[in-house]
Amino acid sequence: MVQARNAAFAEESAEVEVLFAEAAKFDGISKRIKASLGRLESGGQVVEDAMGPVYSNTQDLQTMNGNIDKILAAIDKMLVQTEDKGREEKIIRSGPKKVGLNEYLGSLKRVDRTLSQLTTTNLRVNQQAIGDYNELLAEGSQQLQDMFRSMLSEKVQPVEPLHFITKHSFVSSPSARNDPYNKGRSPTVRIYSEARGHYLSSSLANLSQASITTSKRKNPDEIYRQGTSGVGTYASGIEGIFLAEFQNISAIFPREDWGVAFESTCRKSLAEFAKTLRELNMYIKTNMNTECFLAYELIEIVTSLSFRLDSKTGELKLPFADALKPIRETAKASLTELIEDVRRRIQSMQTLPIDGSAMPLTSEVMTRLQAMTLYPQSLASIMASLGDGNWNPGRAANAGSSMSIPTMKNFDVGADGNQLLAHYAMDTMETLLTSLENKARVVIRTKALIGVFMANNVALMDRMIRSSELSDILASSGAPAKIDSWRKKGTSAYLDSWREPCSALMDVQYTNRGARPPSGSAGIIDSAAVIKGLGSKDKDAIKEKFKNFNASFDDLCHKHKAMSMEREVRSQLAREVQAMVEPLYARFWDRYHEIDKGKGKYVKYDKGSLAANLASLG
Repeated sequence: MVQARNAAFAEESAEVEVLFAEAAKFDGISKRIKASLGRLESGGQVVEDAMGPVYSNTQDLQTMNGNIDKILAAIDKMLVQTEDKGREEKIIRSGPKKVGLNEYLGSLKRVDRTLSQLTTTNLRVNQQAIGDYNELLAEGSQQLQDMFRSMLSEKVQPVEPLHFITKHSFVSSPSARNDPYNKGRSPTVRIYSEARGHYLSSSLANLSQASITTSKRKNPDEIYRQGTSGVGTYASGIEGIFLAEFQNISAIFPREDWGVAFESTCRKSLAEFAKTLRELNMYIKTNMNTECFLAYELIEIVTSLSFRLDSKTGELKLPFADALKPIRETAKASLTELIEDVRRRIQSMQTLPIDGSAMPLTSEVMTRLQAMTLYPQSLASIMASLGDGNWNPGRAANAGSSMSIPTMKNFDVGADGNQLLAHYAMDTMETLLTSLENKARVVIRTKALIGVFMANNVALMDRMIRSSELSDILASSGAPAKIDSWRKKGTSAYLDSWREPCSALMDVQYTNRGARPPSGSAGIIDSAAVIKGLGSKDKDAIKEKFKNFNASFDDLCHKHKAMSMEREVRSQLAREVQAMVEPLYARFWDRYHEIDKGKGKYVKYDKGSLAANLASLG
């Protein structure tokens, strides 16, 4: 057993010996490898130290080589551009008409692209070429502008707007719709506006002159009649030709240039239109009383034109407002001037109609007010801007001197232009009647004639109101009540003269002298008994009363028939006289007609004949 165990240990010991021998062998190999790595590292460092400068020089050479390639490419490009310069110069110098528009535009694009490339190189050697290409591009652009101007000038003979107005149509230029050149290209607005602006103004020149000629009438005393001026036709021509031109501009220019191009193209025509309005304004100022209605019509025409064009183009509203401003100021001034003219003309009158007939001025003033109803929009506008009541001379002067802005109180009538016009009409009529009454008190001696004179003027005024649009406008303004008060005032003045015959029919009755005789319809009066009961002095007094009545009544009837009265005035005054005289005379006649026992010496009229005479007054 022991021997076997020793043998095993000896075998294991031998194996260990072998392993130690192998380990020693590997240690030697490791040392040799480490020595080799040390030598290799030293050699690598030597190589690295030797190759570092060579690598750096190689990178510099590569960068330099790249730069040289780029320079060579730029030189090649310059050589190509120099070679192309002659060809492009030949095309541009020849002009678009000779080489064709498409070829010409292509050449300009190439020149522009080459110029951009030369500019980006920023090489001093390119400066001469850049200058040459700039000159070519400028020359080409100028030739394009000349060609565009020439195209705009072709077939643009002035048209006759009346021809298109009667057909209710204006057409844009065919070239603007169909020529491919006009699609997507925008030459300068200046060239377009110069060419087309002259065309527009030339086409409208005849309408401008016609507007002035038709507005100035031979009879300056006649009130302007609506629609007789040619300005309405002028405005229609402007609207049609401007809208047609806007179609051209829409087809030629980009959207952002429409407004500028349209405004500059129409500027010359608008200036001529403004000049026409200024000339008409001077004419209106010279003949304010009759031509102010032309100003009202111009305001409506131009304002409507401005809104229609603005709704379709979005332009020209302000230029039209500026052109219309002088007319508006004149129209405002006319409201005060018309009222002041009434007062001034009445004050300057030396005489009034001796027969009490109505003044021609009344008819003239009412005709003016009737004419004003034809211009509701313009009058509502200027009256609202002036302020309610500020058309009266005193208030207008105060407002003008203080330069005050109208407050909300001035516009308390709201947007109702008819109410403003009603106030103005009432102020005018009040001024007329007040001035006439004051003048009549100075010139006319008899109160009755003053009453007839005022009643005639009021009747004429009332009749002209009822026969026109004034009746609707004045219906709710208190005008009927004011007119009726003036009518009653005239009637009262006239009836004052009839108090004399009426006073002769007044008698004195004594109730303490027996039973009072019945009178009126309560019973039948015995005139003989009444006369019998009178003393001689009382009888003489009754006879004198009949004589006085007869004389006064005959005189007043004669004067009444001699006076000139409006139909409604005569009938109305006759009714008033009859209502005043007949009851008194009937009573007096019933009591005292037996004073001359039917001989007619004192009792000239019985009740029937008196009633017939009174009825004949109407």
